[in-house]
Amino acid sequence: MKKLLTALLAGVMCVSLLTGCGGSGSSAPAAEGTTQAGEAAASADSDWAYIQDKGAMTIGMTLFAPMNYYDDNNEFVGFDTELANAVGEKLGIQIDFEEINWDSKEVELNSKNIDCIWNGMCITEERKQNMSITDPYLMNTQAMVMKADREEEIMADVSGLTVTAEQGSTGEGKLDGSIEDDETVEVSAHEYFANSNYVPSDSMAKALLEVKSGTADLALVDSVCALAMVGPDTDYSDMVVNMDNKFGDQEYGIAFRKGSDTADVVSGAIAELYADGTVEEIAAKYGLSDALIKK
Repeated sequence: MKKLLTALLAGVMCVSLLTGCGGSGSSAPAAEGTTQAGEAAASADSDWAYIQDKGAMTIGMTLFAPMNYYDDNNEFVGFDTELANAVGEKLGIQIDFEEINWDSKEVELNSKNIDCIWNGMCITEERKQNMSITDPYLMNTQAMVMKADREEEIMADVSGLTVTAEQGSTGEGKLDGSIEDDETVEVSAHEYFANSNYVPSDSMAKALLEVKSGTADLALVDSVCALAMVGPDTDYSDMVVNMDNKFGDQEYGIAFRKGSDTADVVSGAIAELYADGTVEEIAAKYGLSDALIKK
């Protein structure tokens, strides 16, 4: 999996030039009928009825391994990609993927440009207030990524250094203090980086590129992303992932419009996919077995 990055970066460049490059990256064929998870009662004005009527669910995402990305064969793959397609097959709906600006995800959702956000999204109190979110399915934390030959220097003192994170991400929320620390936090990122210079990036993949190019000293990104994309046999072989600071635990969830009944439908489908072993099989493929939140 560590050798996937060349195609991913090509995909990122493509998307930066052509709106929606990931929009037609993959889809799941509509299955005949629906399973128990898809038979939830839906009134005419329900969100699930709206999606069923379209016959497709549009998923908003950004490109980063191991969740949604292009492999060496330019195939659109990833843990979230495969799990979403499995859910779509089970529910009898097509799955379409659309790349979005992560900072505008709620706007895209509420305007119905997309139907859900399924892209390694950390559950926060603010997001729970603004969206309907499924049961958590994957563990995560925030990791610092930097050049390997500067690790000792950077970990000694980040004062005056430039740190980047994806705009609208949990990393940014931890940095600016908009996401409050909880009991899992041992080091407050807001306090730790108080004397650093923060510059936002369009995506986590681009945050890593900023460090590689030297325009940022370090990036604060999801550990799930960092561990998949950085290290030996990757395009970031000269960089390291440091998680010595315990910035707190997070859980990934799938978000829908506030009040949407689709969140329960999708949670039910995922529960069935746990029961038949599909979720564990996909997780093992992408090295995420230990991060799974068991059902």
